Amino acid sequence: MEPLIITCAPVGAEVLPEQTPYLPVTPQALGETARAIRDAGASIVHVHCRNDDGSNTHEVERFAQAYRAIRGASDLIVQFSTGGAIGMSPDERARPLALRPEMATLTCGTVNFGDEIFENSFPIMRGILKRMHEYGVRPELEIFDKGHLANARRLAKDGLLTFPAHVDFVLGVPGGLEASVANLCDLVADLPGGCTWSVAGVGRAQLHMAMAAIAMGGHVRVGLEDNLYYEKGRLARNEELVARVARIAAEAGRPVASPDQARAILGLAPILVGEGALGP
Repeated sequence: MEPLIITCAPVGAEVLPEQTPYLPVTPQALGETARAIRDAGASIVHVHCRNDDGSNTHEVERFAQAYRAIRGASDLIVQFSTGGAIGMSPDERARPLALRPEMATLTCGTVNFGDEIFENSFPIMRGILKRMHEYGVRPELEIFDKGHLANARRLAKDGLLTFPAHVDFVLGVPGGLEASVANLCDLVADLPGGCTWSVAGVGRAQLHMAMAAIAMGGHVRVGLEDNLYYEKGRLARNEELVARVARIAAEAGRPVASPDQARAILGLAPILVGEGALGP
């Protein structure tokens, strides 16, 4: 099997600072987290940004500060979220792409998100993809439901996406597809040929989905965005969630990918740390 790529999503848009003391709200804290998760075995950091008071922001300058802090502390692949937070406009969600991160997520369809609606119509997806093409950013396709794969194929048919691509299955969101091994197998079987994939299990499903992906030859996303707890009753640190997956993979005889190995697997260009604060 390929070496295991571990993505860490350390912040997200839904977790409140009062829920855990381990949420890295400031750019400095994101840099410190980047170093810790890199040491624990992560290859990719999935970036949301917050203001100092913990509220969500997609201000370009805040993302620039976070990018500099992460790149100054690690050689991780930097992946921006274009999902933002519920209620942000599509233009607001796409603005940080101007910083030219190596990767950014593209959610491939609208989905119920708890009691709210995470809107990703075809015009929204086309607009975000246009920005990605403009700035040379590699998309990671986020799939919350099986119909989102059909949406991705339609975007590819229209010439807006190229397969094979890297795909992240986000399973267990209330309103999206449930996190089960059966659903994961069904999604993987429906992927276009040559795609790489990872899975992010929400809440208590995070560990079970990670174990399934390790065995199936896929990749894994963990982090406080998706799961606050290491075990029942004990809050997790991001680096603990990464280290646990790396340890399980080692026990299964599957090595963990370094960021440079992950770049090779995903077809990204290598970087030289220190060669500029932003962009590869």
